[in-house]
Amino acid sequence: MEVFKVNWTDRTDRRLRGKSDPLDAQNAARAVLSGRARARAKSGDGPVQVARMYKLAKGSAVKARTQAINQVKAVLITAHPDLREKLAQLNTPDLLRTCARFADDSKDDEAEEETVLQATRATLCLLAHRIEQLTEQIQAVERRLALLAERHLPQLLAVVGIGPDTAVTLLITMGDNPARLGSEASFAALCGVSPVERSSGVRQYRRLDRGGDRQANAALHRIVQTRLRCEPRTQEYRERRIKEGKTRCEIVRCLKRYAAREVFHLVRPV
Repeated sequence: MEVFKVNWTDRTDRRLRGKSDPLDAQNAARAVLSGRARARAKSGDGPVQVARMYKLAKGSAVKARTQAINQVKAVLITAHPDLREKLAQLNTPDLLRTCARFADDSKDDEAEEETVLQATRATLCLLAHRIEQLTEQIQAVERRLALLAERHLPQLLAVVGIGPDTAVTLLITMGDNPARLGSEASFAALCGVSPVERSSGVRQYRRLDRGGDRQANAALHRIVQTRLRCEPRTQEYRERRIKEGKTRCEIVRCLKRYAAREVFHLVRPV
């Protein structure tokens, strides 16, 4: 059975007819039968679904770790002056290592009142250990993702600017069934790097698409920025386009489109 992906219902039609599950089902069926909905849905039974699960775990761990680091720094703002001065000059890794060595010197005896300094040191210690655990989880997931990329996308890892995380992100965007993407242009539109006309009067130019998968768009942006720093061919292209009068944003837009084309043909060879 083939599954198609149906976009949002037309807003005018929704205002006139209302919205309900039966109406949405009818509109979806009409879109498929008329041929308007031709995009095949992603399948979720292969290595891409495995990568998607790992990315989900990594993303939540990264957010939690960032929150914990921010909490450590927020605690220091109102901490005891002696403790704050002791830790103020440390960078983040040294700060976390120092906080992790704080012993929980809070009083077990309920009769004695715990001091604010003791509570602060205990809180910093707990947060530092939490950050350490989250870092270990992130590293474990990254190793799994790297192994997955080496097993299923070795051709992408050989390209300048593409690492395991970037390769996995682009693989998730394409799905387990990349044959559903009919052309490189459809993949570029899916990543939000298709050129959009913004011409007016005598000025003819294009801008980046604001839609598409933003994670894939960010992955292509990382590829371009890496190549601009260390790949001579990309650097020569930038200099040539600057002489033609192109702005930096226009050059990056073109390079992201070229990167999407390269990735498409590597993952879905004709």
